[in-house]
Amino acid sequence: MSAEPVRVGLFVTCLVDLFRPSVGFAAVKLLEAAGCTVEVPRLQTCCGQPAYNSGDKPDAQALARQVMDAFESFDYVVAPSGSCAGQIRTHYPEMFENDPAQFQRAQHLAKRTYELVSFLVDVRGMSRVDARYDGSVTYHDSCSGLRELGVKQQPRRLLASVAGLRLAELPGAEICCGFGGTFCIKYPEISDKMLAEKTADIAATGADTLLAGDLGCLLNMAGKLQRQGRSVRVRHVAEVLADMCGELPPIGVPAQESR
Repeated sequence: MSAEPVRVGLFVTCLVDLFRPSVGFAAVKLLEAAGCTVEVPRLQTCCGQPAYNSGDKPDAQALARQVMDAFESFDYVVAPSGSCAGQIRTHYPEMFENDPAQFQRAQHLAKRTYELVSFLVDVRGMSRVDARYDGSVTYHDSCSGLRELGVKQQPRRLLASVAGLRLAELPGAEICCGFGGTFCIKYPEISDKMLAEKTADIAATGADTLLAGDLGCLLNMAGKLQRQGRSVRVRHVAEVLADMCGELPPIGVPAQESR
């Protein structure tokens, strides 16, 4: 693993901040273990993806400029979300292609922005973690991380080093869970059909825990699994890799019910 210290700005994401702050703390723990100095800029806000996907380019650009201001000075920008990292890395330059000054800033930020687990493996050279998780897990490959950033083998590589963990590959792991940000709001019937097929595949693995790298997908799948009465626990992969599950309830489960 690379020994050279680097200064990382952690892009927390809206969903992590509002619904699952533990994912942010897990990300900090992992990044520090990889030799990084981590800071969380207070100026950061939404990456602008909902506005961008809804065709609201002016608001998306305004949010992007604020993100660029907040993270301009860091060696790297890391997000525990392939969706938000993909927005910054792939779509920020597209948003400013007719504005040379902002386009240059967007490109500079894009080149330094990574999804958390891919940063740990591909940039910092991490090949194992000091963690334990007694149980079987299955893994869902979230669309943006997989298709925009190439996140596929990196989480599996680190999960292979977690003591006690057994990975049962998910049939159709690369198929969308139906969340898709605003997609599930615009097309709820289609989204629910996709989600029902996903949860059936999850249950078929026999795994007791579902993992993924994007909280939006995890919240979507956790809700459906609970409504179906299934006992599958749902966690962000960072929480497992950071060995923090003993102190945290699964996603969607109140703390008192997890004891």
